[in-house]
Parts: sequence; structure tokens; C-alpha cells
Amino acid sequence: MKKDILFRIKKEKSEPFSFNQAVADVFDDMLIRSVPLYAESISRHAQICARVYQDNSLIYDLGCSNGNLGLKIIDRMKNNDFSMIAVDSSLPMIETYAQRLGKQENRGNINLVCGCLEDIRIKNASVVLINLTLQFIAPEDRLAVLSEIYEGLEPCGVLLLTEKIVNNTESLADLQNHFYKKFKMENGYSELEISQKREALEQVLRPDTLESHIRRLGQVGFNTIDVWLKWFNFASLIAIKQ
Repeated sequence: MKKDILFRIKKEKSEPFSFNQAVADVFDDMLIRSVPLYAESISRHAQICARVYQDNSLIYDLGCSNGNLGLKIIDRMKNNDFSMIAVDSSLPMIETYAQRLGKQENRGNINLVCGCLEDIRIKNASVVLINLTLQFIAPEDRLAVLSEIYEGLEPCGVLLLTEKIVNNTESLADLQNHFYKKFKMENGYSELEISQKREALEQVLRPDTLESHIRRLGQVGFNTIDVWLKWFNFASLIAIKQ
């Protein structure tokens, strides 16, 4: 696994964070060191997928990146026929995913799509996954994305959503930020790396509060919603269409 040193050298100007080839090359190391409980989250998502998947339906992985979650799903679904549409706007991520899929003996019916998830029409879905991706969509477009997902889900279909979140209560926000910075430093990132990456991400990543996510899910029609995993400023939600 190639080590993430992309922000180790001081930059004169902060550029917006991009899922380019340089990021794709170190993505796994970046995730492990930057996203608390990442392995637990995608492992349980795959297990939930296997449990709730409906025969002759589709799984959508919106913001599939390099396929970490998709490969977990393949492993869990290996005894079942299934179809999945995996979407990401980053070509380097899709190309990495395709290379990894080529090494799988049992890969199911997986269609990789390089494109914006806002343009994807959801249909005949029993599971839709959005893993740390909605936060990169323009806030004014998020309701429409979730509405499209809700309409495309079959009855009893499931949306699994993981996001970085913020807190409007200053004392709680300070606590969350303190422990998130501590987490990254414990994983070997320096103050400079943390600062420079944060500046780059702030130009493209706009997190919501947990309450905003729950309210928006209710607005589009979901009435069975739960937070099944939370670590300070990261949360995983499940929403079921009745």
C-alpha cells in the first residue's frame, strides 16, 4: 500500500481537493488514516447488502471510488446472482476498480460507470449505497439526489448513507474536531498535513449536520431511519422505503 504523503510539503497555494491519479494511488492509506471505523463501516454495509438484497433487483454504489466496498459486497454475495451499478466521477478511481475486478473469479454482474451520480437514474433498486460522497454534491442538489433514489427503490428497499457531519453546538463541534485531529495525528499525519488537506477539502466538501440528513431523508419519503454507526463527526445511516 502506497503511503499518503501528498500534503507533507508546504504548498504556496491551496488547490481544491481532487480525486486525481495521485490521490487514487494512495487512497487506501488515506482512508485508513483519515476515516475512523472505515473498515467496520464497509464490512457491515456489505453484510446489510447481502441480507436485504432482493432477487432480480439492482444494487447502486454511488461514489464507488476504487471498489473497496464493491469488493466486500462481491465477497458477501458470492453465492448469489446479483447486479450492481457502481458510479464514480473520477476516471482514475474507476480504472483502479476495473483492474481489481479483473482479478476476481466471482464478480457478479457489475457495471462500472464514470459519471456524476446526479445524472444517474435509479430504477429497480433494492439497495443504494452512498459512502462519503453526498458531501461533495452541491447542497442545493442533495434533496433531488435523494428523491431520485427514493423513487427508484423497490418497496422495502434500503439506502445506506455514510457522511462526515458537523455540529451546530459549539462545544460539541470543538470536541469532535479535537478528537478527529487527534485520530489523524495518532495515524502519523503532521500538523502541516492535516492543515493543508483540510484547506483543500473545505473548497469541495460541505458537510451537513446529522439532523439535516435525517430531515432530508424524511422529506423525500423515508419514514424508517436510523443511525447505526457514529464516531464523533462521522455517521452511517440506514433508511428503508416502506
